[in-house]
Amino acid sequence: MPYIVEQFSASEIAILNRHFTNIDRPVFALKNLDTVVAGAMMSRYSRSPKSLRRLFLDEFAEGLDASVGPQQTGSARADAFYEKNFVEYGDDSIAQLGGVHLACEQTSNVLTKVLEWGRLMAYIEQSTRYIAYDLPLGDRYRYFRSPVIIGSALGPRYINDMDTMFKQYSSTLDTLTAHVRATVVQQPGDPDGAYRQATRAKALDAVRGMLPAASLANLGMYGSGQAYENLLLRLRSHPLPEARAYGELILTELREVIPTFMRRVDRPDRGGAWSEYMASTRNDTAAVADRLLEGVVMDDTPEVALVDFDPDGEDKLLAAVLYASSALPEHQLMNIVQRMSANDRVALLTAYVGDRANRRHKPGRAFERTDYRFDVLGDYGAFRDLQRHRLMTIEWQPLTPRHGYVVPDLVAQAGCGGVFEAQMERSADLYEALHAVEPSQAAYAVSMAYRIRYVMQFNAREAMHLLELRTAPQGHPSYRRVCLEMHRLIGEQAGHRAVAAAMSHITHEAPELERLASERAIHARREAN
Repeated sequence: MPYIVEQFSASEIAILNRHFTNIDRPVFALKNLDTVVAGAMMSRYSRSPKSLRRLFLDEFAEGLDASVGPQQTGSARADAFYEKNFVEYGDDSIAQLGGVHLACEQTSNVLTKVLEWGRLMAYIEQSTRYIAYDLPLGDRYRYFRSPVIIGSALGPRYINDMDTMFKQYSSTLDTLTAHVRATVVQQPGDPDGAYRQATRAKALDAVRGMLPAASLANLGMYGSGQAYENLLLRLRSHPLPEARAYGELILTELREVIPTFMRRVDRPDRGGAWSEYMASTRNDTAAVADRLLEGVVMDDTPEVALVDFDPDGEDKLLAAVLYASSALPEHQLMNIVQRMSANDRVALLTAYVGDRANRRHKPGRAFERTDYRFDVLGDYGAFRDLQRHRLMTIEWQPLTPRHGYVVPDLVAQAGCGGVFEAQMERSADLYEALHAVEPSQAAYAVSMAYRIRYVMQFNAREAMHLLELRTAPQGHPSYRRVCLEMHRLIGEQAGHRAVAAAMSHITHEAPELERLASERAIHARREAN
C-alpha cells in the first residue's frame, strides 16, 4: 500500500482506539466524540500540517472522558427498522438521518476533486495557501505514488521528476518569502507574527502553481449515509485507480459506524448495477464525443466568458420578490413588474435587499429566479478553491498542460521566472510520457499553474455568496480575478445592473498583503483573550 503509517506510543494508541476506527490506515471515522469537538477539530485540520490523529492527541484529547466505551451501532430494534425501511423498501430518505465525520488523508489533489463532487456533504481541505508542502511525509515528499506508475518502466523517472518539482518549489518559496519581506515594509503597529504570516502566505499563494496535482492533501468530510452511498458508487465506477482503491478504504471504515447504510453499495443488483450504469454512460458518451469532435480546432476564448443568461432575469426576480407577499399568480405579477416605474422597481428591490451590514446578510430566494452560466479557462489552483462551492452546477474537463499556464507577477518580480518555466516544462513532459501509457493517471504530473477549462452555473443568490466571498481582500489573486470578471459581466453583458449592485460587499481593490488584515484580527483576538 502506498501510504505512510504514522507511528504512535502505546499510551497514544490506547487513546486513539477510543475515538478512531483505526490507527494505521489513511481513511478513518471519528467515534465517541461530541459533534462540537469533531467539528472544531475538522476546522483546525484544514490549516495544520498534522494528521487528524496527531492533531487530536496534541490539541483535543486532554480532558476527554477516558471511561467512554466503544461506540454502539444502535439497538437491535433500530437496526431492524433500518434493515426493513432502507435496505428492503429502499426508503433513501432514512439514510439522511445518520451522519459521519470522516478523515481522508494522503489523497492526491486529483482525487480530492472526485471526493468533493457531491453537493450534500461538508468538506474542509488542507490548504496550499497556509502550509508549505515541502514538509516531508515520513522520509519523502508529499506526492501520490501510484503503484501502477511506480511499478512501471516510468517509475524511476516519475519519482525523480516529482522530487525535483518539490525541491524547486521549496527553494522558490524561500526566495519569494525573502523578496516579499524585502519589498513590503512592515507598518508601525503591525505585530511581528501577523506580518510574518501574511508575507509567508503571499509567497505561498504565488508558488503553489509549481506543485503537481499529485501533491497529497488531507480532507475532512461530513455527510449522511445517503451522501456517502452516492460517493462510493461514483468512486467504484471511476476510471482513476486511486479513486477505486480509496473507495474501498472508505467503505471499510463506514461499515464500522453506519453499516446498515452501506449494505447496498456492493450488492450486484443494487450498488453494482448503479456503478456499472455510471461507468457505461461515461464511456459511451466519451466515444460518441470523440467521433463528433475529431479534428475540430479550439477557438481562442477569454479567461471568463458569460455564455448564458436570461435577458428578462431582473423582471423575473422582481416578480419573485412580490410573489411571497401577494396572492397573485406569477404570470400576473410579471405583467405588473413590466409596467412598474423605475422608482418603484428600485424601491421594491431596495426593500428586499435591505441594509446589508456584512456579506452574510443575504436576501431571500427571489434571487434564485435567474441564472448565469460561465465558461472559465483558469489555473488549476484557483479551480480547486471555486469547485467546492456546492450550490451550483460545475463541470470540468480533463486536467492537461495543453491550455498553457499562468505565471504569477510576484514570481517574475522576484527573478524566479526561469525556474518556474522549467518546472512547467518538466511537468508537461512527464504528463505526455504518462499519458502514452497510463492516460487516466497522467494528470498527477500537471502543475497547478496550468489552466483547466470548467463551466460554472449558478443563480443570483449563489452569485452573491460566491463572488463576495471570493473577492474578499484575503482571497487568492487568481480566483479574485475570475470572480471580479464574473461580477462585471453580470452587470454589463447581462445588463442585470440592479443584481450586480446588490452585491455590495464585492472588493475591487487588492491589498498589498492579502492576508494581513485577517492576521491582524486574529492577533487582536488572541491578545484580548
